[in-house]
Amino acid sequence: MNKLLTILILFTAISAHAQFGNSRQGEPWNASWITAPNAAGEEAGLYLFRKTVELGAVPDTFKVHLSADNRYKLYVNEQLVSVGPAWGDIKHWNYETVDLASYLRPGQNIIAAKVWNEGSLRAVAQFSWKTAFILQGVDEQSQVINSDETWKCTEDKSYTPLAQRVRGYYAAGAGDLIDMRQQVGDWNTLSFDDSNWKTAKKVFETEARGFGFRQRAGWNLVPSILPSMELSEQRLVEVRKAEGVSVPAGFPARAVPVRIPANTSAKILLDQTMLTNAYLTLVFSGGENSTIRLTYAEGLYDEKGAKGNRDIIEGKSISGRKDSLISNGADRQLFTTLTYRTYRYVELQVNTDATPLTIDDIYGTFTGYPFEMKAKLSSDREELADMFEIGWRTARLCAVDTYMDCPYYERLQYIGDTRIQHFVSFYNSGDDRLAKNALNLMDYSRQPNGHTLSRYPDRQNQVIPTYSLWYVSMLYDYMMYGTDPDFVKGKLLGSRQILNYFITYLDTDGSLKNVPGWNYTDWVPEWRFGTAPMAEDGSSAALDLQMLHALQSAIALEKHVGKPEFVQLYTTLAGQLTHTIKDKYWDASRNLYADTPEKEVFSQHANALAILAGLVDDADKRAMGEQMLADTSLAPASIYFKYYLHLALNEAGLGDDYLDWLDIWRKNMELGLTTWGETSQVETTRSDCHAWGSSPNIEFFRIILGIESAAPNFQSVRIAPHLGSIANIAGEMPHPAGTISVAYVRSGEKLQAAITLPEGIGGTFVWKGKTHELKGGANQLDL
Repeated sequence: MNKLLTILILFTAISAHAQFGNSRQGEPWNASWITAPNAAGEEAGLYLFRKTVELGAVPDTFKVHLSADNRYKLYVNEQLVSVGPAWGDIKHWNYETVDLASYLRPGQNIIAAKVWNEGSLRAVAQFSWKTAFILQGVDEQSQVINSDETWKCTEDKSYTPLAQRVRGYYAAGAGDLIDMRQQVGDWNTLSFDDSNWKTAKKVFETEARGFGFRQRAGWNLVPSILPSMELSEQRLVEVRKAEGVSVPAGFPARAVPVRIPANTSAKILLDQTMLTNAYLTLVFSGGENSTIRLTYAEGLYDEKGAKGNRDIIEGKSISGRKDSLISNGADRQLFTTLTYRTYRYVELQVNTDATPLTIDDIYGTFTGYPFEMKAKLSSDREELADMFEIGWRTARLCAVDTYMDCPYYERLQYIGDTRIQHFVSFYNSGDDRLAKNALNLMDYSRQPNGHTLSRYPDRQNQVIPTYSLWYVSMLYDYMMYGTDPDFVKGKLLGSRQILNYFITYLDTDGSLKNVPGWNYTDWVPEWRFGTAPMAEDGSSAALDLQMLHALQSAIALEKHVGKPEFVQLYTTLAGQLTHTIKDKYWDASRNLYADTPEKEVFSQHANALAILAGLVDDADKRAMGEQMLADTSLAPASIYFKYYLHLALNEAGLGDDYLDWLDIWRKNMELGLTTWGETSQVETTRSDCHAWGSSPNIEFFRIILGIESAAPNFQSVRIAPHLGSIANIAGEMPHPAGTISVAYVRSGEKLQAAITLPEGIGGTFVWKGKTHELKGGANQLDL
């Protein structure tokens, strides 16, 4: 065993070194990264680039690749065409590919880009090397607009990044402070006079050559695997409160002018009626030297700092992310946020000077990953439809160019959150591109010693060891539900290195001890910073059980697309760890697994993971599941970890009670949330939008309808419904080969099941302990 372990660790280390070569792909680009002559490295600034091109005719296609640091907005003939790039890191800097043909016209055309850097205030997920822009034509005809010294540029000095002060940990970047008196107006129009603008400067890139390597400083460009983000107009709905101004009917649902007199302080509280992600646009006139402050919030706060019912505003005040503007007095001044804002409520505070100011219009442009809902659910329970809608909204708001924990506060792609989010994508949309992107980014985050970071992209390099273990399980999930087996195979080196790191912390009994980092498990109020209890010697049932889950996932991965040597190694380690967990944590007097060897504290978490890892005999599962629900001395799972708790209870034979476990989601709805909150303390939770709470959007299909993958790439289907008291329910979900649809009608003890599988996909149907074969196409069962 030790000899095998040494050989495999050496093999893994050698493989890791071999993968680091030159990763530039495709034909060399002849475009240059360009910047403004006065742009200084990573410092904050807003820069405008433009180029005029004359076309005799508009071609059928006019594709370009483009990117920027930090980000860009590309306009063609004044129309917004592209926003990007998708987040990555310096070694994996994404470029987007866009076809400009539909925006072009015969004759002169103006291509313009707004590029900005938030400097030290940029989002924690936003890497930066220096402010710059690049555009490369895909073919000869589109290369006429390649970025080079023929482009002109200037700094828009109206912009200053605005530091944010919000309640709780915040990592989502700066606000916009815009002094319209210095703004460059109409800069992206053909008629604009750019004669005073400077010529763009090429970005200097150092190169090292020799010994077969060519290394460039700065960005290593890679094609984004994601589609363009959705952009669609979204009107604000209603005025909830106004002070110091009379607001006419129709505003803000329509562009109705609102006049604020001179020397007036006015506030208008607007309600979207649901949470959203949107670029906010404000159009206003007059009011020279007046100030405007926009405050965005998920909910309002009472005197004690609680949000309570999100629909209620009385006795509450707004605080949160802000933008600030200074008016130049002109007609129809236009402000659009550089990055999207997350809000249900927007407060517009205007302080006029010597002249009145008119709000001409205010609206949002919704943005998000362009997921399409392809799942359907209908039943005799109305609340399921409401929960399904809220869960989908939550999932969409937590998915832009990465999955993220929350759009308001952090915009960080945590592995623990993402594992649940990618299942929502599999079950509701069938689009696995954002899941592949997530697995890529997490793989990029691996450190020299093998483990991943807890979240990525992440400039702060946070380490949560438990999340690194969940990455291995995520890769297993993708193997079972995703569409690309070669993708999984290409990630095995990473999973091996992760496990190799944890193997170095195995004690002689095969259990983990003293793994450095934040060993977060769940937000349990009694636990310190979400860390499950640990013994004095550094051991923890939760950590050992997650290690066992990772080993079990790795065994399946290696059996499918890996190497038998690793199957042997991981099987040996899993066997030893299984024996140790049973010996170390099992308390026969309570018929439960304890959190530590001292057997003084217990949790739903350890016992849920034990059931899912197969450490509980079939004959004992149900009793343990019932005890986990009834014994209030167990540390309770939050809305996040209920994902694992519910899977374990279903495994224990209690799936028919699934609807009884959803009280925390019902409480969210009772308190007016339109997305699922971060923690189970709904009145005071920091974030109102955390997609780790969207697990019902999975379990309506996996537990109630009973649909799950039974083979890699979903090549076989297992259907084992748990209907409880539901008499009539139907649904369908996407499958890589088409659609799976089911319809169940119960009458007394009888069940009619109509099931359609994609052609060529078979499976089984399990009901009351009996298994029935399913074939591709229509299946009718009368049981």
